[in-house]
Amino acid sequence: MRSPRERPAGARLARLLTEVLAPGVLVTALPLVAAARVSRSPAQFLLWGGTALLCCAIIPVGVIVHGVRRGRLTDRHVGDHRQRARPLSIGLASVAVGLLLLAALDAPAELFAVLVVIFVVGAACTLVNHWWKLSIHAAVAAATVTVLVLLFGPVAHLGWPLAAAVGWSRVRLRDHTGPQVLAGAALGAPLAAATFLALT
Repeated sequence: MRSPRERPAGARLARLLTEVLAPGVLVTALPLVAAARVSRSPAQFLLWGGTALLCCAIIPVGVIVHGVRRGRLTDRHVGDHRQRARPLSIGLASVAVGLLLLAALDAPAELFAVLVVIFVVGAACTLVNHWWKLSIHAAVAAATVTVLVLLFGPVAHLGWPLAAAVGWSRVRLRDHTGPQVLAGAALGAPLAAATFLALT
């Protein structure tokens, strides 16, 4: 096995993109960006953003990290699709709790819609991965850019090259095939758009 210094530059770039734009990173950043947009005070941002952060990122990512440390999961990207059902289901349950909390806290519709998008896309990925290793990286990246476009307008279309780069990285690292990446993007973007627009 090659050491990191011996890997080709393309492989190192692919690994960087896979890590920096991983689903866990994106579902951490997106609710915080939405909370910052809709909050009228620092207190609201801390309340709404903190709730979203806990339920969409800290708990789900913590479950995966714990699973890797205990040897129940092969890696933090859960490369073996047969291992994905449990962590994804726990993550969905955590997001559902977050939705209930945000509803109780009277959070704005846009932030609530972002969490519903995370739940819906996550549920769809969980369902598909029961039979086939669809790229969750690609699905979440496409959903994230779609929501950012709906939140901030056409300027957010600049995010699409990064979403494409994430897909390339998954194929370059041989974690997914081209069809698995394309299917992920084709699932994430329309589901995100339809869900967000239906709730805002």
